[in-house]
Amino acid sequence: MSSPKALARTADRRRSTGELHQALDLLLPDDGSVLTIPPARYEEQARLEAEVFLGLGGVGGLTAHPLGIVRLRPEPDGLTVRVADAPYVVMCWADLLLPRLSGEHDGDPRDRITGVPGLRYRRDHGGIHLYRPDMPTRITLIGFPARWWDRITDRMHHDYDNFLQPQPGWTLDERAAYDAYTRWPYPPGPVFSPLLRRIRATAGPGTVNSTDAWTSDGGYRMEATDGPPCPDLIRLLGDGPTGAGWKVTHKRCTCRCDHEHDSCTVDFLDPPTGIAIHYGNGLWGRTADQARHQRLAELNDNAFG
Repeated sequence: MSSPKALARTADRRRSTGELHQALDLLLPDDGSVLTIPPARYEEQARLEAEVFLGLGGVGGLTAHPLGIVRLRPEPDGLTVRVADAPYVVMCWADLLLPRLSGEHDGDPRDRITGVPGLRYRRDHGGIHLYRPDMPTRITLIGFPARWWDRITDRMHHDYDNFLQPQPGWTLDERAAYDAYTRWPYPPGPVFSPLLRRIRATAGPGTVNSTDAWTSDGGYRMEATDGPPCPDLIRLLGDGPTGAGWKVTHKRCTCRCDHEHDSCTVDFLDPPTGIAIHYGNGLWGRTADQARHQRLAELNDNAFG
């Protein structure tokens, strides 16, 4: 049985990733310090994680798990994600992320691709592996029957003539979209890879949680509909030993009050990049009531087409 001191040394990481102490105990450093969360070793891995995070806003809030992520295991060379075992959530991961041609031919190259440019998958006994060809990238999805992924992607092949998964390498349109993102003045990798690796930190104590982010006002806006108390979020995303290194520049926090419809705002700054993240917690007070269970059941029934 683990000692209270050992449990305390993994507490913030467990809160941020959903991992179990038993899985982390052997990783504890010998110097008695807390267990940190490793960053992505490669820039391309960080960028992929960030683009996956930004692409998953459409999952919505039908479960207690932001982006449908129950637990994840961050490693320097990749990320293993336990996805909620709901067909609708698995469908969102495939439909929102796997790239296809949009049919747009003019304007921004990024508009020509729906999903994450260059993203491909392969399946083996270890799960569903998302990657970009010829790049040091890996996000492995586990936690659901692999046949669900097969049924969903088979439907996508049938429904979308422009589905790009069969292509073994990058298409010209994907490469153009990727290069356009490279020139973006607010690169998401340094900001949202650390956040994805701590995504459970954005979950509140309720039975429904949703987290989303998008570009806004020369930076990013992030929103949780029913997030945690702001002091907890600030500790887990701040400059502590397990945090993402974000600094608070302004906040209006009412989450410790009993006002029924108040909300909270916290302005963060990522010091290495100078990128601002404007966070809002709507404190909607949503619950997994019967109507929500029924809606999820309907979406699960329709997930396979």
